[in-house]
Amino acid sequence: MSAIRKIGIVGLGKMGLPMAKRLLARGFAVSGCDPADEAQSAARGAGVAVKASAREVAAASEAVIVIVGFDREVESAVFGPGGIAEAARPGLVVALGSTVAPRYAKALEERLRAKGMVLLDIPSARGEAAAKAGKLLLFGGGDPAAFASCRPAFEAFASDIFHLGPAGAGQVAKMVNNLILWACTSANDEGLRLGEALGVAPDALRQALHQASAQNWSMDERAELSGMPWAEKDMRIVLDEADRARLSLPLCGTVKETIKGLKIRMGLGLPQGSD
Repeated sequence: MSAIRKIGIVGLGKMGLPMAKRLLARGFAVSGCDPADEAQSAARGAGVAVKASAREVAAASEAVIVIVGFDREVESAVFGPGGIAEAARPGLVVALGSTVAPRYAKALEERLRAKGMVLLDIPSARGEAAAKAGKLLLFGGGDPAAFASCRPAFEAFASDIFHLGPAGAGQVAKMVNNLILWACTSANDEGLRLGEALGVAPDALRQALHQASAQNWSMDERAELSGMPWAEKDMRIVLDEADRARLSLPLCGTVKETIKGLKIRMGLGLPQGSD
């Protein structure tokens, strides 16, 4: 497959818009859509060709990156009215940047393949700041040839790109990454609170731990200050997949409840996606 130059983005929010800007700076033709008027306006201002629907984005693109929050939003973007599937054609690549359950990604790949399309999964790590700087890490999965054709586009916003296997492999890697991330965040919170209770200021202790064997990305980047909007969703995915695989992962349940408690103490309310 030849290198892809026309990229669509479904979801022009905190991650999608920085990715679009990085692609535009590399000379890619970028179209996109988002239901929020504010996101549409910001995207137009950046030079994105804003379309009315995911179908129109797909019609104008060789590859469409889907970067929305939840499985149901992915489902709507791909198979809902005005969705990507309405513009299905052989070889159209759908790159799933959303974090979803691996089993859903695998099922989505089969459904898209039946329509001649190709699914790649490309969930990312490092967050919004890294997207703006072009320093995301991508956990990739899917057809190797299609992935290679999209790699120049991915390199516009990611500095570290790993192809880990068939469709769904990227979601497995992101799931494991998130488990370890939130486990570290939980341990950081408890450790720093213990230190403070015993008379050591958290900021001073954090600086020392940065140079010690307890050093971790979550502590260095203050992951808790992000608001942790997806933490409980991430842990639900881990626990559900572990149940289906008949694995006992007792730490996962503890981490989910610890993160929930941390968010409650920080006044962050219900997790995103709660009804």
